[in-house]
Amino acid sequence: MAPAATAAASGAKAGAFDLASIVVADKAAATEAQVSLAAAVKKEGVEFLGQIGFTDAIVKALTDKKSPEVRANAAGAISTLIENGAGIYLEPYVVSSAAGTVFPALVEAFGDKDQKIVAPAAVAAVKAIVESMNGAAISVLLPTLLTQIQTAGKWQVKSNSLLILQQMIKSDPEQMGLAMPDLVPVLAGAVWDTKSDVKKAAKTTLEKATKLVQNKDIEKFIPALVKSLLNPIEEVPKTIVLLSATTFVSEVTAPTISLIAPLLIRGLDERPTATKRKVAVITDNMSKLVDSEYTVRPFLPQLLPRLIKTAETIADPEARSVANRAIATLRRIGKVPAESDGTDLPPLRVAQGSDLAADFVAAIKKSGGPDVEASNPAVAYAGVLAASLVNAHDYTQSLWEATVPQYLKLALGSFDVLPAVREVLQKKADEETTDDIKFDDEEEGEDLCNIDQFNLAYGAKILLHHASLRLKRGHRYGLLGRNGTGKSTLMNAIVANQVEGFPDPSQVRTFYVQHDIDGSEESISIIDWVLADKRLLADEKEIRDTLESVGFDAEKQKHSIGSLSGGWKMKLALARAILFKADILLLDEPTNHLDVINVTWLIDYLTSLTNCTSIMVSHDSDFLNRTITDVLHLNNFKLKRYPGNLEAFINHVPEARSYFQLDVAEDYQFKLPDPPLLDGVKTKEKSLLKMRDVSFQYPGSPVQQLYNINLQVSLSSRVAVLGPNGSGKSTLVKLLTGETEPNKGGTVWKHPNLVIGYVAQHAFHHIDQHLDSTPLEYMLWRYQTGEDLEELSKATRVLTEEEKKKMAEGATLVKDGVKRTIDELVARKKLKQSYEYEVSFKGLSSAENMWLSRDELISRGFEKKVIELDTREAQRLGLMRPLVRREIEKHFEDFGLESEFVSHNSMRGLSGGQKVKVVLGAATWRRPHVICLDEPTNYLDRESLAALIAALKAFDGGVMIITHNQEFSESICTEVWAMSGGHLTASGHNWVEGQGNGARIDQPKEGDDEVEYDALGNPIAKAKKEKKKSAAELRKAKKDRMARRKRGEEVFTDEEL
Repeated sequence: MAPAATAAASGAKAGAFDLASIVVADKAAATEAQVSLAAAVKKEGVEFLGQIGFTDAIVKALTDKKSPEVRANAAGAISTLIENGAGIYLEPYVVSSAAGTVFPALVEAFGDKDQKIVAPAAVAAVKAIVESMNGAAISVLLPTLLTQIQTAGKWQVKSNSLLILQQMIKSDPEQMGLAMPDLVPVLAGAVWDTKSDVKKAAKTTLEKATKLVQNKDIEKFIPALVKSLLNPIEEVPKTIVLLSATTFVSEVTAPTISLIAPLLIRGLDERPTATKRKVAVITDNMSKLVDSEYTVRPFLPQLLPRLIKTAETIADPEARSVANRAIATLRRIGKVPAESDGTDLPPLRVAQGSDLAADFVAAIKKSGGPDVEASNPAVAYAGVLAASLVNAHDYTQSLWEATVPQYLKLALGSFDVLPAVREVLQKKADEETTDDIKFDDEEEGEDLCNIDQFNLAYGAKILLHHASLRLKRGHRYGLLGRNGTGKSTLMNAIVANQVEGFPDPSQVRTFYVQHDIDGSEESISIIDWVLADKRLLADEKEIRDTLESVGFDAEKQKHSIGSLSGGWKMKLALARAILFKADILLLDEPTNHLDVINVTWLIDYLTSLTNCTSIMVSHDSDFLNRTITDVLHLNNFKLKRYPGNLEAFINHVPEARSYFQLDVAEDYQFKLPDPPLLDGVKTKEKSLLKMRDVSFQYPGSPVQQLYNINLQVSLSSRVAVLGPNGSGKSTLVKLLTGETEPNKGGTVWKHPNLVIGYVAQHAFHHIDQHLDSTPLEYMLWRYQTGEDLEELSKATRVLTEEEKKKMAEGATLVKDGVKRTIDELVARKKLKQSYEYEVSFKGLSSAENMWLSRDELISRGFEKKVIELDTREAQRLGLMRPLVRREIEKHFEDFGLESEFVSHNSMRGLSGGQKVKVVLGAATWRRPHVICLDEPTNYLDRESLAALIAALKAFDGGVMIITHNQEFSESICTEVWAMSGGHLTASGHNWVEGQGNGARIDQPKEGDDEVEYDALGNPIAKAKKEKKKSAAELRKAKKDRMARRKRGEEVFTDEEL
């Protein structure tokens, strides 16, 4: 044995060690001493290196200016200790003190003037450290490397640091992925280094780092993103165009956003408005898929101020709205106060190693372990690693157990440290999730479904990401979330077996109770329609008995489906669900169209099901509170279960109270267009619509629906049409709007220029044939001729064979002894209290046209042609709105539907609430004088419902509402039409003959001038019209001019100039 090694070994036995021996100039002697030190460390324990002053000796030797051999052997000592199994004892001294001693000294040695032995030894030592150390330590070492890459004066330090980064990427990609927000800006700067070796290494490192991005949405764009970093002037605009057309559905993590953020920041500094708008769209879409403020916070100081500046300075109002939407999303995700621009946010909480070490000591003591100090190198290092995991927000138990215990055991020997590690893990996890209450899912009962993780998207929109779902037999779940979060889509996906991991239909029978029943089979009898469903597990007797149990007696079962009211159609759908004998029942707004009695029946039925699980979506808070056993809350792309009814859920999530409150939000309001003036209508009390002794019976129905109805509607009407299911409410409204006509006597009169905005009970029937169109395309189709094409299908516009015959007979008239045949009505003009119409004749020129009175034309059978011309004139007098994109988008914005959904999303992808907004907007496009809503509360959330109530209250026209929602009707209506058995009883009405005594409305309001816009859509301020001067004012002005001229002043009038 060499003398140095013998002395070192004997020193170890005596409790000391000759550290000079491990760095002597003789490499063989130094290596032998280093091997002896490794053996001594393994024998004496982790504290031995601290006792002998190892780190100070290594740093001193690394900075020895006289001997390169000493410097090289100091670096070699690190490698030798690791090679000889002492790496785990060395880590606490080399890694946890990286900020101050050994590791920085080794990195600086990369640039040593002796590049033959010292620099290679230093690089080898750092590589050995990186290869052997725990992956969680990367966050401790990385700042030293990145600082050197940015500031080192020697290019060798930079290039070798980049090589070490490449090794880190290879050895622990997950931890390096978390470090990407710090990594990418440094590498992006290094590619512009003046030294070609550094530039080449930086480019290679950047390309390897980009492979850490595991996001399927942008994988194909990574080469383009790297190009934009290397050549921003040419590539940034091109890459922004590529990304703006991307559908983001995968979760956006730190590696993803770190690669895209430089592009977005640079894009917001570009001049073109189109580029800035695209950046805002990308930012908004990506931010929605970030599930933590920790992910987005590093980028806010640069990104948010630029977006705010864009929103304040950009000229295009639509682009401004997109930028503001992106700002709102960033503020929400990053938890940025409204008054902040993201540059002054307090730092996020950072876990400290010393605190975690103290937690471990306390937990060990609590579990009966031996006394140990938090300053013990192994315990302190375990705290550093645990702090790294906490700062990465990783609380995976298996990872903690693979990371921390091995170092605690260096200080505690054979003591079982796992309970202490788990206790600290739980404590830290609970501290981070104090606002996220966890409930035990290990309840008794059979699991019908237990999915750990699944995703759900609809088209370009992500709805659920890494969500879990567990359903117990016999439970009743209320599925809650705002409109558009994907409640109905989730239920459709379940019944279509499109949810990954959901049980096969052969194992679990799932039945979806649809909104309404297909109207294409209206002539089929109820019993035949149910019997035709081959999925039902019942014979004919059971089917008839079940139908009878829900109210369909033997006689009613023979009725056609078309004769059923909305409430009865819903009961029929529920009866079919009973016969399906489902394990899971899916109900989307089941109380829609149901009166109070039937809602109570539904509650009793659902609560009686002990072997069937229910999932229901409803905006009826009382129904949910009396029915559900659990809440599934759909929020932030996750699905979380809360046990208990609705009240219990709101106690846990108070902000969810807004789902059920009728409070009007300041930033969320509807606005209905003001109706134009009507000829002859000088007050709001003047009747616009009348029924006199009207009776009606559906073809195929054995009983009559309406008997001797008398009513009238004016601009001041606020009517609630109330009554039980099947009492004739919807039939009454269809007669008023012209969808059907009286067939058992009576007359319906309406003002010739009256426009009615009607939303049917099954609101979606308006758009069912256009689901693959955008709302914009639907509006362009519906109003392409200036008329409402839906009007053409109404009974008041479609000629029957009998009417065609009467028209043919009445079309002939004689003038000056010559027979003429009426061809068409071409114009209309006022005639006293009525109108007369210009009539053209077949085979004659327009010079031969005649004017005939309204009454004469009606008597000749031309009533529907008269109505057709009246409708066109009413549209013209309503000042036809320009059917252009900007005007349509603005109209729908008044109903809370963003232009993104109007112009770029097909209606098939819209939620139920969004579809109702489309229907409302389409129905009011012609500025109606009377709005008629049949069950408008269906599908709208409480926020939208409150906005609709406020808009109807402020509306200057008449309002008719059919609803079972008492809260809704009482908040608007002063007049009630109570329907019962086809008879109407009116109360609270103010029906007058003539104009009535109300205030005059036949004068336009001040400020009613149309607002004009410039090419970018900004309103143009108009110069105020000067008030015409009176004669006295003109005389005074002339006197003033004469006096001023007399004083020698030059004064001229406009005429003189």
